[in-house]
Amino acid sequence: MNQLDALKRYTTVVADTGDFLQLEQFQPRDATTNPSLILKSVLKPEYAPLLTDTVARFRDRPLDQIVDRLLVRFGCEILARVPGRVSTEVDARLSFDAAATVARAERLIELYQAEGVPTDRVLIKIAASTPT
Repeated sequence: MNQLDALKRYTTVVADTGDFLQLEQFQPRDATTNPSLILKSVLKPEYAPLLTDTVARFRDRPLDQIVDRLLVRFGCEILARVPGRVSTEVDARLSFDAAATVARAERLIELYQAEGVPTDRVLIKIAASTPT
């Protein structure tokens, strides 16, 4: 038994990645991601078609909406590979605006629902910040 298998006996393994092609190798229960991890993945040639397709389909939308659709697209790919949940982070730049953060979180949930993803498979991460 390797260390990962030993850990799986005592805890829930959660992958922190946007690289959904690697998930099958480690078989985590859940996965979490954020915009910077998605950016890192989308720069890889194997993920470029997702970016190209998403931008082409939604090019008439504002950039923040295109980014949210890309996040959800990656989230859906992740959910196809994990039995549990995916966690998607709201843009951290909104952390000082509670209303904007909630609105963005609700939009992400709506986008997942539009893709047929049940809400019990999605967690929304909200950046916590305090004014300095």
